[in-house]
Amino acid sequence: MNKRSLRQTAAYFAAVALMATLIAAPRATAQNADTDEGRVDRGKRTYAENCSHCHGPNMLNSGTITPDLRRFPDDKPRFFTTVKNGKNNKMPPWGDILDDDKIEALWAFVSSQRKP
Repeated sequence: MNKRSLRQTAAYFAAVALMATLIAAPRATAQNADTDEGRVDRGKRTYAENCSHCHGPNMLNSGTITPDLRRFPDDKPRFFTTVKNGKNNKMPPWGDILDDDKIEALWAFVSSQRKP
């Protein structure tokens, strides 16, 4: 193999490697959305859009019957049940509005704000 064809081969493999990197980059970005940080961010948006009007912008709405969500127990099944089905005819059910992925993200956000 002469030097010219060796350079062409090397250039070909470099181009293939670059293309593979560029093709994989969007997939890596999509995967990052599923990280804990991505879920917390999605949950924060869901909270702001659907929950903050009753529970307050910081998960505490003094002067109302809503609990301080920063002190919600580390009980994911209870959280899911409460969000989906409502509670004591005071919190409305959100199961028809929020799918499991949004509730999962909401749980990630609420859990990230927990105070002992």
